[in-house]
Amino acid sequence: MTVNLPSLTSLFSYPQQELWGVVFVLFYALNRSVNLSEVTGGRPLMGITGRMIPTEDASARKREIEEKLKQEQETLSFIRENLEKSDQLTKGMVSILSSFESRLMQLENSIIPVHKQTENLQRLQENVDKTLSCMDHVISYYHVAKDTDRIIREGPTGRLDEYLACIAKIQKAVEYFQDNNPDSPELNTVKARFEKGKELLEAEFRSLLTRYSKPVPPILILDAISVDDELEVQEEVVLEHLPEAVLQDIICIAGWLVEYGRNQDFMNVYYQIRSSQLDRSIKGLKDHFRKNSASSGILYSPAVQTKRKDTPTKKAPKRPGKDDVLDIEIDSYIHCISAFVKLAQSEYALLTEIIPEHHQKKTFDSLIQEALDNLMLEGDNIVSAARRAIMRHDYSAVLTIFPILRHLKMNKSEFDSTLQGTAASTKNKLPTLITSMETIGAKALEEFADSIKNDPDKEYNMPKDGTVHELTSNAILFLQQLLDFHETAGAMLASQETSSASSYTSDFNKRLLSTYICKVLGNLQLNLLSKSKVYEDSALSAIFLHNNYNYILKSLEKSELIQLVTVTQKKAENSYRELIEQQIQMYRGSWVKVIEHLTDRNMPVFQPGTKLKDKERQVIKDKFKGFNDGLEELCKIQKGWAIPDKEQRDFIRQAQKKVVSDAYRAFLHRCANISFTKNPEKYHKYRPEEVEEMIEKLFDTSA
Repeated sequence: MTVNLPSLTSLFSYPQQELWGVVFVLFYALNRSVNLSEVTGGRPLMGITGRMIPTEDASARKREIEEKLKQEQETLSFIRENLEKSDQLTKGMVSILSSFESRLMQLENSIIPVHKQTENLQRLQENVDKTLSCMDHVISYYHVAKDTDRIIREGPTGRLDEYLACIAKIQKAVEYFQDNNPDSPELNTVKARFEKGKELLEAEFRSLLTRYSKPVPPILILDAISVDDELEVQEEVVLEHLPEAVLQDIICIAGWLVEYGRNQDFMNVYYQIRSSQLDRSIKGLKDHFRKNSASSGILYSPAVQTKRKDTPTKKAPKRPGKDDVLDIEIDSYIHCISAFVKLAQSEYALLTEIIPEHHQKKTFDSLIQEALDNLMLEGDNIVSAARRAIMRHDYSAVLTIFPILRHLKMNKSEFDSTLQGTAASTKNKLPTLITSMETIGAKALEEFADSIKNDPDKEYNMPKDGTVHELTSNAILFLQQLLDFHETAGAMLASQETSSASSYTSDFNKRLLSTYICKVLGNLQLNLLSKSKVYEDSALSAIFLHNNYNYILKSLEKSELIQLVTVTQKKAENSYRELIEQQIQMYRGSWVKVIEHLTDRNMPVFQPGTKLKDKERQVIKDKFKGFNDGLEELCKIQKGWAIPDKEQRDFIRQAQKKVVSDAYRAFLHRCANISFTKNPEKYHKYRPEEVEEMIEKLFDTSA
C-alpha cells in the first residue's frame, strides 16, 4: 500500500476543522489496511499529492513514517486526554450553574413575597401620610377665617405683602368650599372675609393716592416747559407724582384688583384723584404766574422760546394797568396750554404702570377731561372777549388772540400726539378752539379794514396843528402788532379765503397778508384825504396829509411792513414819496401870495434920478406892506402848525427860507436907490436875516 502523507508540520498549518479531517482519514486507513486513495477517492488529501516511491527506499521510508505516525498517535492521545478533561470541566460547570440556578430560584421565591409585602406597607404608609396631609389642609380651610381675622381687620397699611398673602389664603378657602361643600356655613364666612379684604384693599388704594398725590409745583412746571436756545440737548425735567415705594404698592394693589377684584371701581377712583391733581397743578401754575408777573413785571412765555430766569428786579414793582393785566392773562394761558401737554404726557406715563393696557386710553380720556375743559372754556372766554371788543370797535384788544393762536398751532401736533387714542370729542376740542379763534380773528381784521375806510370822525378830534391823526397812528400800530404774528395772521386770512388745505402755503399766506395791509393803507389814505378837506386852509390840509403820509412811510420803513407791502405793491415806497412831495408843493403855494409882492409885477419902470409919481410910489409902498403883512400873518399862523419829523421840518423850513430870502433880497436890491417914502423904516421893517429867523420859527409853538 502506497500512501503520500504530508508532514506533521504542514498538517498543523491547516485550519483546525481540516486538521481533524486529515487525522480521521489516517486512522481509518491504518486500522483497516486500505489504500488511502480508496478512502479519498483517488484525490489528494488536503493538498497531499501522491507520488511513486522507489523500492530501495521503501523500508527506510516506512520506518520514518512509522516514527512519525507514532508521534502523531502520541499527539492524538494528548488531544484526546485534553478533550476528556474539557468535557469533565464542562460537566462540572454545568452542574454548578444548575445548582446556582436552583438556589437562585429558591431565593427569589422567598424574597418576592417579602418585597411585595414591604411595597404594600410603604404604599399604605404614603396613603396614610397623604390622608393626614389632606386632612390638615382641609382643616386649615376651616381655620382660615380665624387665622386671618386680625390682619384683615387691621388692614394692609404698612404690610401689604402679608395682607395679600392672607387674602390669597381666604381666596383658596372660598374656592375649596365652593367646589367641595357649597352649602357649608364656612363658605359664607370666608366669602364675607374676602369681600371685606377687597374693600380694605380698595380703600388702601384710594388712601395712598389721596395721601401722596400732590399738585406739581409751579416752578417745576415752568422748568419742564421752558426751552433754552443755548443748549443743543435740552435737559429733561422729570415730574415725579408719587414716591417710588408708594407707587410700587399702588401698582401691586391695582394688579390684584384687576386679577381678583373683578370690578373697575379702582380705575374710576384713580382717574378722579389724578384728574383733580392735574387741574390743581395747572391752576396753581396760573396763580403763581399771575403773582410773579404782577410783582416783578417779568413775563415768561414759551411762545417766544425764552428760558425762565429767577433774577430779582431792582426796580420797584409798578401797579399793572389794564393792558398789563391783559398781557399777563394771555401769557398765563399760553403757559397753561404748554403745562397741560407736559403734565398730560407725564400722567399717561404714570397711568400705564397702574391701569391695565386695554383700559388705559379710556381712563386717560376721563382723567384729562376736567383740566382740558377748563382750558377750552378759558379759550372760549377769550374768543367771547374778542367778539365784544369787535362790537366796541376796539380792534387792538382782538390782537390778544394772535399769540395764543400762534402757540396753539405751534403745539397742535404735540397736543394731538398726547391725545392719541382718546375719544373723538376730546381730540376735536383744540381744533374747534383754533377754528373759533381764526374765525373771530379774520372777522376782526376785515372789520378793522372797513373801520379805517369808514371812520366818521371828520370834524371832531381833528388835530388843529395838522399833526399825525390818531387814526393813522392807531392803524400803523395795529399793523405793526400784526407783523409780530404775520404767519398766524396770514394763515387766519387763508382759512377764510379757501377750504383747500393745499393752499395753506407760506407764500400764499404772505401774499394774502400783503394784500390785506395794502387794503388797510389804501383805506387809510382815502380817509385822510376826506378828513383833510375839513381844514379851511389848504396849506394846513397839505401839512396834515404830509405829516400822515410821512408817518406812514417812516413807520413802514422802520419795521418789516415795507417788505410785506412790496410783495404785492412793488412801488409802494415811491408812491408815498411822491405823495409827500405833492403835499410839500401844495404847502409852498401858501407863500406864493407873499412872494408875489416881491416880484416885478406892477413895478414902475424908472430911470435912476427920476422922480417917481405918487401912483408909482404907492405901488412900492403896497408891495412892502403886502409882503410885511403876509409874512407876519403866515409866520403867526404857521408857527402853531406841527411837523413832528425833524428832518422834514428842517427841509421845508430851509427850502422856504431860501425861496423867500432870495426873493426879498432881490426886491430890496431893486428898491435900494428909489426914494418912495420919507419914512423908509415904516415899510422896510425887516432885514433879510430877520425874515430868515422868522421862517426858522415856523412849526414851533415854543419859539
